[in-house]
Amino acid sequence: MTTILLGGLSPSRFLRDVWHKRPLLIRNAVPGFNGLLSVGEMQQLACRDDVESRLIQGSGTHWQLDHGPFGKSDFKRLPKTEWTLLVQSLNHVLPEADALLARFNFIPHARLDDLMVSYAVPGGSVGPHFDSYDVFLLQGQGHRRWQISTQTDLAILDDVPLKILRRFKPEEEWVLGPGDMLYLPPHVAHYGVAEDACTTYSIGFRAPTTEELAHGFLMHLQDTLALEGRYADPDLRLQAHPGEISRAMLSQIEGMIAKIRWSRRDVAEFAGRYLSEPKPNVFFDPPETPLARAAFTKQANKCGVALNPKSRLLFAGGRFFINGEAFTATADETAALKQLADQRRLAPARATPPLPVALRERFHDWYEAGWLEIDTP
Repeated sequence: MTTILLGGLSPSRFLRDVWHKRPLLIRNAVPGFNGLLSVGEMQQLACRDDVESRLIQGSGTHWQLDHGPFGKSDFKRLPKTEWTLLVQSLNHVLPEADALLARFNFIPHARLDDLMVSYAVPGGSVGPHFDSYDVFLLQGQGHRRWQISTQTDLAILDDVPLKILRRFKPEEEWVLGPGDMLYLPPHVAHYGVAEDACTTYSIGFRAPTTEELAHGFLMHLQDTLALEGRYADPDLRLQAHPGEISRAMLSQIEGMIAKIRWSRRDVAEFAGRYLSEPKPNVFFDPPETPLARAAFTKQANKCGVALNPKSRLLFAGGRFFINGEAFTATADETAALKQLADQRRLAPARATPPLPVALRERFHDWYEAGWLEIDTP
């Protein structure tokens, strides 16, 4: 199935020859695919305050950007052309979207971001732009014309609410229909315009900047690092200028700061917590009437368990990270936890060895927090 998704390429060959290197057009990547939801269902999602959505109108150098949640009347006032509705993290609210995203698990979960859907009327677009991350653009219903360019001129327009390229010079062009997909590496300029009413499903990936990672790591050190000692100057001498910071003071401060050290283990701990941390707008809904531990275990043994679509479970060695929290697994817990992290679900206990008591208790805690669910067929 993955070779069809990648135009006949194996995942290893795709990663070697295409990923992060060159665009790739894949005709009929998902045979029979015509989208996952109707425009009406998409508008309903855009009216929810727990779903991130945007409405983009315009073309050329004139653009308008509005953020949801929207009201039903907002859609009634729209023109017949040149507007696009985008709904982010569709995989958090639609099981079919979560299943579609799972087809891209040849990319590490730590890099996978979310599935966004855009609905556009004829002429609808978000303008010529570039992304700083890899993206797969899977066409649902209708048709969209894509132009791409590997240009190095990435200057953007001033005084517009979107990052629109000032001078877009297309090099290649295709019209994508249902099931077709276009892969683009970072910084490849692209411009998609709806030929007719259409939907496009964007599989995006996380690519934090060096500054974001450095800031996050320094915050992590601030929370975890403990340095002994205090500034002291028993050999202090009279200064000609009281307002001057002396060389001796600077040297001592430099030496104190030089005590800051970190290891690969510290980096792994930070990475696990940082990369599993949900976005600020993500909230979990605990079950309204949670099962008691014994009843939960019985149901989990019968049906299996699955991570909530919003949950992120990652691991490095025997250290596991879920939704920004960390714990060390015991030897008898590791295999099940790795399977849950890789496949995002565990089969019923009747098909697998019984889980350790401590892990069953941990799963029940996650269930009560809304992080884990009883699996459904």
